[in-house]
Amino acid sequence: MSPAVITLCVLAVAAFFFVTELIPLAVTAIGASIALGLLGVLTPQQVFSGLSDSTVVLFAGMFVIGAAMFQTGLAQKIGIKVVKSAGTSENRLMAALMCITILLSAVSSNTATVACLMPVVIQICAVAKIPVSPQLMALAVAANVGGTITMVGTPPNILMSATLQATGLEPFGFFEFAYIGVPLSIAGMVYMLSIGRKFCPRHYVETVENDKASDEVKDPKKMIICTVILILVVLGMAFEKNIGIPMQTTAIIGALACVLTGCLSEKQAYLGIDWVTIFLFAGMLPLASAMDKSGAGKMIADGVVGIIGDNPSPMLIVVAMFILSCGLTQFMSNTAAAALLAPIGISIAQSIGASPYPVLMAIGIAASCAFTTPVATPPNTLVLIPGHFKFMDYVKVGLPLVVVSLVVCMIVIPFFWPFFP
Repeated sequence: MSPAVITLCVLAVAAFFFVTELIPLAVTAIGASIALGLLGVLTPQQVFSGLSDSTVVLFAGMFVIGAAMFQTGLAQKIGIKVVKSAGTSENRLMAALMCITILLSAVSSNTATVACLMPVVIQICAVAKIPVSPQLMALAVAANVGGTITMVGTPPNILMSATLQATGLEPFGFFEFAYIGVPLSIAGMVYMLSIGRKFCPRHYVETVENDKASDEVKDPKKMIICTVILILVVLGMAFEKNIGIPMQTTAIIGALACVLTGCLSEKQAYLGIDWVTIFLFAGMLPLASAMDKSGAGKMIADGVVGIIGDNPSPMLIVVAMFILSCGLTQFMSNTAAAALLAPIGISIAQSIGASPYPVLMAIGIAASCAFTTPVATPPNTLVLIPGHFKFMDYVKVGLPLVVVSLVVCMIVIPFFWPFFP
């Protein structure tokens, strides 16, 4: 068997165990990478390369900072203030949360946005005594759709513009993505506030009794120190390109600062890291890489292109490319999925004399519609354990949202980017 076929077989087995959860999700992810190594698709170094990936390092750093927010009482204080001003209405809190997340994700990393807001959201739910699961799912959805508003909001957007430029065409403008990103974000908010939240489980925050030692951590000075560290970390991530320090490095520096200043102990820092999330994401990265490098992703793409025929209608191309890009991004990097499909989309559009712009926009946006699995995008993975989600919870919430997103794209994209200008 070719490496591509082997990769698809391993992916199919992994998908079965992800859906059924007969074994823990993290074990499935790591097991899939090991299987690809034993079958010769990945090298021994590639099998565990995910553990040193920059996103995994970012996760670890932000988990420690989040733990410090709880240990110092900062998260609790913010939670109490928010509940006092916004009330305890689930919908009002969800609407406010999604608005903030969408705005932040449009101009900064959606992963960092979720990592920073998650401890606050958890504490708000604890104070307001409302289920945490729907709020965390809304947080992840808002981060994903918010990233589609600007060129820098998510890597596929940058890639679509770069692909156009590389082929001698005018690239998309910085805010041009907002034409589809804003309607998509509004649709995502309306969906979560009306239908999506009903598909979420309703788990509450588990209250942990504080011992005497942890109560003594909670003092005003350390709360101020933690606040300063958090602000500096957020600013460092927002201006990553200006200061030249990668955001994962900023997160680790912030985590070290939390320990060195006594905001939390070394032991508390280790306990604050969600190792299930770390191993789940680290295990899926080599599988995503194998999908790209083995040709498995291209094999799927070629199959879909063969189905739509030699002379398809422009709208059929947009729908097919959206479904293909969205489908691939659920199990492989959205950047890799977009990079794979962009040149194919341009070729198909030009073969029938249509503009490539609506096709590329559909591919880029669909790559960010990573709603249906916990491993599709880092924000999804981050909320998995705190929200007590199962794999099928993402499918229940995400699949209708994908359909909603497709409908929005079918209406909006041809309006702003005509097939035959």
